[in-house]
Order: sequence, then C-alpha cells, then structure tokens
Amino acid sequence: MKVVAAYLLAVLGGNISPTAKDLKKILGSVVADADDDRIELILSQVGGHDITELIAAGREKLASVPSGSGVAVAAAPAPAGGGGVGGAAPAAEAKKEEKVEEKEESDEDMGFSLFD
Repeated sequence: MKVVAAYLLAVLGGNISPTAKDLKKILGSVVADADDDRIELILSQVGGHDITELIAAGREKLASVPSGSGVAVAAAPAPAGGGGVGGAAPAAEAKKEEKVEEKEESDEDMGFSLFD
C-alpha cells in the first residue's frame, strides 16, 4: 500500500510516469522501507496506463463487491397454506411504534446554566 501511495503522490506531483528511483525517494522522505520487488510489481502493472482510467476501473470493480453492511433478516417458515412471510410485517410495525422517551429536565443543576 505504501508503494501505491507513493506512486499516486508522484503522479499528483506532476510526474506522469514515475520510476523506481522516484518512488524510493518519496518513501525515503517519510522513512518507509522501499521493497524493490513491490516497486517493480507496481510499475509493471500500472506503467503506460492513465491513472484516472485505472482508478475508474477500480471503482467499477469495487461497486460490485458486497460490503456486508446490510442487516440479516431471518425469514419465518411459510405456513402450510402458502401466504409467504406474512408474520414479518407486524413485527416491523411493532418496532416502528416504539418511541424513545425524552428525558425531562431535572433540577440537578439547581437552576444555574452556563448560558444564563
């Protein structure tokens, strides 16, 4: 990841095709180890490509990756007569009806306020 960040910094700095020496210089400026194998791998993979096209292609690939942030809902077994998941709707309504009770102001501050 450090090598990718160094490559992107070089490109943002105006160097359209950074070399291994450029990346080592950037990594050395922040006292990070420069692994020659990783640098050569990155340069061989992205060399000659437009960085904006690579980022756009990466975004498209990431858009199809499931993030796992959805809530898992267990489906109730269907009744013998069919009917689907009819039991799930009343449970959802019950959750909507629950309200958070607001706390009433107490006299713990004895009538004094920071903004009075």
